[in-house]
Amino acid sequence: MTLNGCISVAAKPSAPSRPPLSNSALTSQNAVNTDEVSVRNSTTRAGGALTQVRTSLRKHHRADSTTPEATMTTVRNAILDLLRSHNLTTWFGNPGSSELALLQDFPDDFRYLLGLQEMVPVGMADAYAQITRRPALVNLHTAPGMGNAQGQLYNAFVNKTPLIVTAGNQRRTMQNQYCLLTNAEPTTVPKPFVKWAGEPAVASEAPAVLARAIHIATSPPMGPVFVSLPMDDMPVELHDDQAVDVAVLRDRSVTHAAGFPPNLAQQICARLAAATSPALIVGGDVERYGAWDAVIGLAERTQSAVWTAPLTGWSGFPEDHALYQGILPPGAGWISHLLADHDLLLVIGAPVFRYYPLVPGRYLPDGASLIHITNDPDEAARAPVGDAIVADVASAARALLAAAKASQRSAPPPRAQIPQLEAAEVPLKPEALWTAVGQAAPPETLWVSEAGSNEVAITRSIRPGRPLSHLSAAGGGLGWGLPASVGAQLAAADRPVVALMGDGSMHYAITALWTAAQYQIPVTIVVASNAEYGVVKEFGVWEKTPNVPGLDLPGLNVVATAASYGVDAHEARCTDEVVELVKSGIADRGRPTLINARTTPVET
Repeated sequence: MTLNGCISVAAKPSAPSRPPLSNSALTSQNAVNTDEVSVRNSTTRAGGALTQVRTSLRKHHRADSTTPEATMTTVRNAILDLLRSHNLTTWFGNPGSSELALLQDFPDDFRYLLGLQEMVPVGMADAYAQITRRPALVNLHTAPGMGNAQGQLYNAFVNKTPLIVTAGNQRRTMQNQYCLLTNAEPTTVPKPFVKWAGEPAVASEAPAVLARAIHIATSPPMGPVFVSLPMDDMPVELHDDQAVDVAVLRDRSVTHAAGFPPNLAQQICARLAAATSPALIVGGDVERYGAWDAVIGLAERTQSAVWTAPLTGWSGFPEDHALYQGILPPGAGWISHLLADHDLLLVIGAPVFRYYPLVPGRYLPDGASLIHITNDPDEAARAPVGDAIVADVASAARALLAAAKASQRSAPPPRAQIPQLEAAEVPLKPEALWTAVGQAAPPETLWVSEAGSNEVAITRSIRPGRPLSHLSAAGGGLGWGLPASVGAQLAAADRPVVALMGDGSMHYAITALWTAAQYQIPVTIVVASNAEYGVVKEFGVWEKTPNVPGLDLPGLNVVATAASYGVDAHEARCTDEVVELVKSGIADRGRPTLINARTTPVET
């Protein structure tokens, strides 16, 4: 292929063997209501109504007593029925023999997306759940599978993603001998990166334990949960009373009501009005919990500068907005320096703050005060500074917008413009690569970034303006970005998804490329290849730790590796070619595309 005078080297992928998902299968599930999170909208049966249900079920069993195998409810069937009622029919997993009893004769109305290593299904499910704004189910394999998944579970925990993680366990009668597949302490293994973990004490409790897990995962602050399912529980038959109890459990709902005191909103707005130069600092929870529009309105009404807090997953504000100043770096001294001109900081939907490395300096500029609004009691408790308010983020933002009066202060100066795109050949400077990528993609693009030393350049060159448009791992654990981009594209089938990757980070979960190719998920992946762990070298300069081994990555062939998994892979040799390849990759809605470009190493 020849593009604008540059020679493109393309590797031809092998044809995928698995048929593509249907269009309906790629359609996102309905979003959770952001005003009140209700796992299911249904009535709870009690009293006389429950008695009627029991009688009806018993009559049904007696009428069909000639074919008991067709009428008896097993634990497995009850679990599937519970998950179906919660619309948890898309599973991400890597199964083993301890999961066979659950997965046998997999229902036609469910779908299972396979990852070749456990990091991949957890990362896919993480992004899928965040974008559909619904819980997602992950199916893993006993203790070793949970161990392999732990890094991604950490990311999901910090991302506050409602994942329902399940794994099989050895038969109860074989666990005491520590037979193969025994997870001796199943509820301990995933901790501390789950909100809750359980294993049913008896087989008949399995549906109730799963229902509890779903409700906990979806209760703010949301997060992953874990349920261990011994393999011999699945075929156990429930008697009539147990079956009725499970049906009632399946149909009950948990609703979270939200609100924010008007007088408290008025007090905060009075402080905003009295401030000389207020700033809003927003985080991922602004987007997770539906506060986007209200926060924009509040910033505009008060003429406040807006920053994104460090390491929160989503931007929380349109990155192309005139009031937006960028992402704060994760160091106390850096933050207090950047915010030196502001006397009041209102933090909404973010922790205060997530730091690394140790950067000496005050937490806040001299003379500044901070108000912190979060739905997470732990975030409120651990913040080193400021007055915290634990509340529903969306309700708080709407109440503040209603109470705020239009300010007459001048708007803060806008940040620097996106760098001009100039023709260049590889190795490209990071700003040149990402400016080319940003110019090639349409406004509705959903960006997933995990590019280490390139992240600052990305935020300068790519500025999405729509909600749910720039996703990264709040936890910072590498290996998340590539599977997350696949899960994001699965969730947002009507939007192009572009992954912004480093050559080091993408190899942690490289087999996500196989999943994308086999299921024909049309994600576009752009890789900045500097043949090093650049961000670690940058930290080494800051920490004054020279001559650290293991930071160079010679010999990686990203294009050949991607092609071996069935991806349409290309080597870009100039900025013009980057633009053309990104455009063609986004236009191809039948398969994934990877574009690799050599970039300059970090300056040390």
